[in-house]
Amino acid sequence: METNTVAIIGPQTSGMAHILSHLANELHVPMMSFTALDPGLSSLQYPYFIQTAPNDLFQVTAIADMLSYFGYREVIAVYTDDEQSWGSMIALGDKLTERRCRITYKVVLSPGALATRDEIRNELVKVSNMESRVIIVHAFAQVGLEVFNWAHKLGMMEKGYVWIATAWLSTVLDSTVVSGEAAKSIQGVLTFRPHTTDSKKKQAFLSRWNRISNGSIGLNSYGLYAYDTVWMIANAVNAFLDHGGNISFSNTSNLNGLGGGTLNLAALSTFDGGSQVLQNILQTNMTGVTGRLVFDSDKAIVRPAFDILNVVAKGCKQIGYWSNYSGLSVVPPEILYTKKSNLSSSSQHLDSRVVWPGQTTVKPRGWVFPDNGRQLRIGVPDRVSFKAFVSEDENTKKIHGYCIDVFLAAIKLLPYSVPYKFVLYGDRHKNPKYAELVNLITSNVFDAVVGDIAIVTNRTKIVDFTLPYIDSGLVVVAPLRKMYSSPWAFLRPFTPLMWAITSAFFLIVGVVIWILEHRINDEFRGPPKKQLITILWFGFSTMFFAHRENTTSALARMVLIIWLFVVLIITSSYTASLTSILTVQQLAPTIRGIDSLISSNDRIGFQVGSFAENYLTDELNIAKSRLVALGSPEEYADALNRGIVAALVEERPYVDLFLSNNCKFQAVGREFTKSGWGFAFPRDSPLAMDMSTAILTLSENGKLEKIRQKWLHTRTCSQSSDDNSDELQLNSFWGLFLICGIACFVALLIYFFSIVQEFKRRFAQQSQPVSTQSNSPSVRLKRFLSFIDEKEDEFKVKYKRKRLEMLSRGSAEDQQRPKRILHTNEESGIYQEGHNGNATYFS
Repeated sequence: METNTVAIIGPQTSGMAHILSHLANELHVPMMSFTALDPGLSSLQYPYFIQTAPNDLFQVTAIADMLSYFGYREVIAVYTDDEQSWGSMIALGDKLTERRCRITYKVVLSPGALATRDEIRNELVKVSNMESRVIIVHAFAQVGLEVFNWAHKLGMMEKGYVWIATAWLSTVLDSTVVSGEAAKSIQGVLTFRPHTTDSKKKQAFLSRWNRISNGSIGLNSYGLYAYDTVWMIANAVNAFLDHGGNISFSNTSNLNGLGGGTLNLAALSTFDGGSQVLQNILQTNMTGVTGRLVFDSDKAIVRPAFDILNVVAKGCKQIGYWSNYSGLSVVPPEILYTKKSNLSSSSQHLDSRVVWPGQTTVKPRGWVFPDNGRQLRIGVPDRVSFKAFVSEDENTKKIHGYCIDVFLAAIKLLPYSVPYKFVLYGDRHKNPKYAELVNLITSNVFDAVVGDIAIVTNRTKIVDFTLPYIDSGLVVVAPLRKMYSSPWAFLRPFTPLMWAITSAFFLIVGVVIWILEHRINDEFRGPPKKQLITILWFGFSTMFFAHRENTTSALARMVLIIWLFVVLIITSSYTASLTSILTVQQLAPTIRGIDSLISSNDRIGFQVGSFAENYLTDELNIAKSRLVALGSPEEYADALNRGIVAALVEERPYVDLFLSNNCKFQAVGREFTKSGWGFAFPRDSPLAMDMSTAILTLSENGKLEKIRQKWLHTRTCSQSSDDNSDELQLNSFWGLFLICGIACFVALLIYFFSIVQEFKRRFAQQSQPVSTQSNSPSVRLKRFLSFIDEKEDEFKVKYKRKRLEMLSRGSAEDQQRPKRILHTNEESGIYQEGHNGNATYFS
């Protein structure tokens, strides 16, 4: 570099790049590398350093996406202790954490030739005894191939393992021929290769390369990026010269004071046009043999992509692609670039025909129980009450119970054996605190917790639960008081609304029958006072079927029949309900539910160790001074009987077991929380998922219910939990009232329609001129009401008498006036001509 330098291609390693980048910054010389891809080199600390290939940040993102796609949560990382790997492993850990995955163990090997065979063998022996079977190898070719060689010898390339190699392995496969033991040791490995667009330009270059090298040296993707890198520099310098730039150097560098020694740094010159050439490079927009080359604002290649390869036989097959634009796909990224970006989990796909180590196409589980003789330490609450759920047999010292049987049945369904041992937790004087028990998983005291563990929000933040194997939720238990009969007990069978509606319908039916019978039935006529009494008497006497008035109209009889049917149903129901109220012992709780309990100042009991205490204080804001800790069903009953607590707040399974032997208490109100019991495991434990599947299988085949019946078979008390259960609600009878109401309405509608028609027919046109006063609405209304009020027979008699009188007067006047021709219509009583209001003239 003592000679005048305008750009640098290289170095090959990230460690050297970190050093030379500082020198490039001082000399204003752009440095471009296609192999030093440490993510840390892209920072603002190195403005003159440019990575012309996708850096390792994108590669570890692709690895993390692929692990998440296959469902692997824990991995082991094998890498060399050098700057080429440090930044990549840090980035890999971050990307895995974003996807709820993690590196459980790191194998750090000596860099390069310093990594001995013994070191590699010893480290792999440790790995073989660990739980995770997903192993990522990030190293140079020499060390990486030695790792796979020893893995093959140790039987770690068999079924059950998942091996992933970074792009170094694809570089080896593309550049050289791998055969013999080396080829056998990498069968089933997944690896990555920087994606290059399949274009005519690329194919032409590869053909030229093969002619030049006579096929002796393969060209990998990084060779293609090297070719494009040279062209980027050439184009940038050419653009600099075309715009009048002058290649000149000066000795104003800060390195002037560092002269002497073998490095002779003082002889280095600063490139005056370096910043402009750098801008020209970053503004590159060209299509090379690798595809379109453009840099983003972070100096990274836009739209980086990788091919995902599966090593099979003597070569490898492609199972998909990864790009930061669309994630995992089986379609080339160039096609997806023409569509809208979609990174949703449902759009991620890879070829399912992957050949895994051991020549199997069945996806490995990715983990096993550690082969180091250690059993899973499963914490079990040492309960002193409700021992049907979990307890230790005093004679055999075996732990048994409902929860234990569910766990044992589920673990038998797993496709692998699980070594475990139960460890009791508690002082045997009182129930342990379950929050503390669950927290012991996070401190590695226990590998799991099995028992009556409620799944609540605070616990799910630190551990993973299986699916609930029994439903649970907090309910209120209160003592019952005996209800004695009262002078007003006869009112209890009906609710107030039911009484009101029933009474209203007695009146409505009475009025309807009166309307339908008034004009034709003498029993419904008379003075207003008598008619009102008749309406009341008839309506309410139907309650006992004691009405003495006869109905003559068809409409009235239809309404009465329907109403008597309704009365029959109501009186029968009333009699049955009243009999139950007066003869069956009635019990009612003193507390109605959680709402009445919160509004009171009564003391509340809860089980020692239960989450109910925190829920009552934190969620319902109940003062701790009101809470009383109780340790057993006997203490529950004693505290409720003596009035120490007004009610008990407990989980449903405990309540069901308690009430089966204590019928003087009852669960009241609604179940105001919804949750369940599950088994707790460390975060992201694969065993939690498999156990959930097993529990679901137990539920579907009925085994879960059989276990519940074995341990939690309970008897039910005879009394009802609702003291209003004997009251007859309107909901039970509204259909009957609706039918009766419709019948009344239809009958009235038909009746009024016929009355109006008859009134119009007889009074639409009068036999004499009508004055303005007599044609007013009030007069018409009075005439209509009078027409309705008159009995039909009386009206007909009056009408005929009036006709005869009018005809006799008309004959007398006819003798005194000139004769004229007049046409009449006797039948209708309408006079068309010569009518003077009192007489008719005939010719």
